[in-house]
Amino acid sequence: MAPEAEGSENELSIPVDHDALNGPVPEKAVPGQRILDLLDKAIAIQSPLVQKNIARARQRNPEATPAEVIRNLERMYVSALTGTGAAVGGAAAAPGVGTGIALALSAGEVLSSLELSALFALSIAEVHGVRIDEVERRRTIVMGIMLGGSGSATITKVAERTGQHWGRQVVAKVPIETLRQINKILGRHFITKYGTKQGIIVLGRVAPFGIGAVIGGGANAALATLAVRAGRRAFGPPPPSWP
Repeated sequence: MAPEAEGSENELSIPVDHDALNGPVPEKAVPGQRILDLLDKAIAIQSPLVQKNIARARQRNPEATPAEVIRNLERMYVSALTGTGAAVGGAAAAPGVGTGIALALSAGEVLSSLELSALFALSIAEVHGVRIDEVERRRTIVMGIMLGGSGSATITKVAERTGQHWGRQVVAKVPIETLRQINKILGRHFITKYGTKQGIIVLGRVAPFGIGAVIGGGANAALATLAVRAGRRAFGPPPPSWP
């Protein structure tokens, strides 16, 4: 069952760098590379904010257990991602907004969605006591969680590791060179899943007023719920206490 969204005080506010969506694309760019570049930018922006995000999840109860904090992080993530999709969908479909402006609004929301997802995945890892210093490992954690079951299957197969909770193994046991191989495969899956589906969602938001908000919010809620479930599988039960 999807986590229920809490009030606005728990919602995340992610700054969107729209400059990332501008500028020329190299002529020989790999198809779909744009979204991978945006993912890397999202990870770079959000990595320094992990501790602040966890502190926000603990603000109501500073004595909250790791399990309680993770539940709050899940609710915050689902609420924020759903709200972002609905807001952009509603604005894009508002009377008087042209198709070009509507598509630009949705394009900006792609980066904010990636930032929210990166912040969520890295925050969950931190609460589990999994410190991720190398960017290659961060990519694996974020893409693995966002891709759900297919991501975890790829990671465990290429890494030749067994066990349910691949999140810890990625940090502790998998060499960087192996991670690069994993991330190449995950990157192709990521382009297929989010490049194609995001395009469909973006077009769906340019719908009559009200319908666009439903499509945007519903699609983002579904993506967030899948990521929450994948995060639970990646790391397993929360630690009983803080280290």
